[in-house]
Amino acid sequence: MAKVELKQPIVQEISENIKDAQCVVLVDYCGLTVEEDTQLRKQLREAGVTYKVYKNTLMNFAFKGTDFESMSSLLEGPNAIAISKDDATAPARILAKFAKGADALELKAGVVEGTFYDADGIKAIAAVPSREELLSKFLGSIQSPITNLARVLNQIAEQGGGAAAAEAAPAAEEAPAEEPAEAPAAE
Repeated sequence: MAKVELKQPIVQEISENIKDAQCVVLVDYCGLTVEEDTQLRKQLREAGVTYKVYKNTLMNFAFKGTDFESMSSLLEGPNAIAISKDDATAPARILAKFAKGADALELKAGVVEGTFYDADGIKAIAAVPSREELLSKFLGSIQSPITNLARVLNQIAEQGGGAAAAEAAPAAEEAPAEEPAEAPAAE
């Protein structure tokens, strides 16, 4: 078999992985210990992120004609890519957090939802909370005024509202008693 025939399935695999990707982050992993690399891979896998090491030339072929072609100029030295199809910030968030504890891991660049970001841009994206966190904060901000209103109305009913309701109840009892008395007189 020719070398091209052996490499074509790998290029195809990379192309399939990045085809519908929300985010692809390129990192230099050189210098990570086996333990650190295993720990990093576990964190990425738990978040649904694909993390692989490919030859630069094969990644270059796969990137051609895609949104990720802008990363081709950075394909020098040992590189790995982290790919997420669901969460646009997960790879950047996990890799940036891990890089704080492991100096050997270097964020190079990434493409998030079709936009190229350098290393600083990827670090900025890493600071963005996950979609679930943002939705929960939004839901909390919507529920807060309603919850406060319910709490205030409940306190009013328990304190002063109960006395006002007690005063209104005897007046309501007297009114129905008068109506039947008047009705027979009108006939």
